[in-house]
Amino acid sequence: MANQTNQRTSFIPVRPSPTFGAWTDARSQGSPRRQRRECSDHHVVDDGTQARSEIRRLLAAHDHRPTYSFGQNFLADPNIVRRIVAEAKLDESSQVVEIGAGTGTITSVLAEQAKIVVAYEIDESLEPILAETLGTRKNVELRFEDASRTDLDRALGAGTWTLVGNLPYNVGTGIVLDTLKRASRVTRIVVMVQREVADRLLANAGSKTYGLPSVIAGLHAEKRFAFAVHPQVFEPRPRVESAVIVLDRKVSSRHAARAIELASTAFGQRRKMLRGSLLSVLEDPESTLAKAGIDPTSRPEQLVPLEFVAIARAEERDR
Repeated sequence: MANQTNQRTSFIPVRPSPTFGAWTDARSQGSPRRQRRECSDHHVVDDGTQARSEIRRLLAAHDHRPTYSFGQNFLADPNIVRRIVAEAKLDESSQVVEIGAGTGTITSVLAEQAKIVVAYEIDESLEPILAETLGTRKNVELRFEDASRTDLDRALGAGTWTLVGNLPYNVGTGIVLDTLKRASRVTRIVVMVQREVADRLLANAGSKTYGLPSVIAGLHAEKRFAFAVHPQVFEPRPRVESAVIVLDRKVSSRHAARAIELASTAFGQRRKMLRGSLLSVLEDPESTLAKAGIDPTSRPEQLVPLEFVAIARAEERDR
């Protein structure tokens, strides 16, 4: 991901609001009905999340129409927002980078729990909405640029970071994989992606959805499925289902880059046996595969990620 020179940054502080825990306590004391009515009247739950009515109001008030090219499907269910943030396991020392700030509903909850939130948003026309929803919060930094073209390791400060986001469907895979390969400061990824993308990233060897994205994710992270998300919780509603996945960075092999190159070549000709598909990148595929303990007649979808590492190591020993 290359740096983008026309970055615009805004510091948008937000009105202090009670945490979700405090809001729950308030509902359990006093009058629950009155508390719920106040939330309904303002369309915004006290922790900053936004229900569908509030998102529609914001879009109408600022004359904003969701842009298909940016993959804008705004999350309109406060409970899903809280579940996403809970998966990030934040505390007051956490540094968070959010990709796709949208209307600020996830941003607000992240800011309640983290030390700092650097939120990327490609659509500058959302700036007035974010100014309204984030108000005076001092620990949120908005960057209006394309995160998919940003070198996060250079753009973020020192220390470790957690990436959280409702990723646009058209760039979700690329953002996750580029972050794993190049942004070593990001140690945890909690993202909502198209269900099909989630299945590919989390797939195991031998399954129909297993491919290069599965190998890259497996080499760099411990990965798991968090929960499925129905289209009805978005505004506007997409035509496909979504899922939240969690990837925790692990120490990767020094041969990971070469292993990915080998996997890329093999999956580019996935119907071929490895002894044939790797002929263009290995001097003697059969010999190298044998030294790696791999059956030369295997096909790429049969190999777990670490077996591609084994091939890369065997190749190095042959030199």
